[in-house]
Amino acid sequence: MLNDTMTELVAKRFRALGEPMRLRILQALEDGEKPVGEIVDLLEASQPNISKHLKALCQEGLVYRRREGLNVCYSIADPMVFQMCALICRSAVQQSRAQLAELDAPSPDGKPKSGRDARRG
Repeated sequence: MLNDTMTELVAKRFRALGEPMRLRILQALEDGEKPVGEIVDLLEASQPNISKHLKALCQEGLVYRRREGLNVCYSIADPMVFQMCALICRSAVQQSRAQLAELDAPSPDGKPKSGRDARRG
């Protein structure tokens, strides 16, 4: 069981990951360090928007920030974030499969609930 301090830390981490753009940034950094400009180009977003999200990710300890001359480069600080995302993705897939199976299950009158079988023929 988590104590109050750990509960708050976990909640902060989930809040930091709660923005889709932040997840896209992490994906962009998965294969290595990149300068802000390259992240902006990869994600086709504005520099101020990317910088705002990078700051939040850095504050939560998810990315490192490093100055190289005039450039600021970012890299993954906590690679466990990818394992956590993989777990969530697997769970979402399992949940979707269960929902699909429920839709395909015959109703009491023997007909599929979703009508998918009728479209397959």
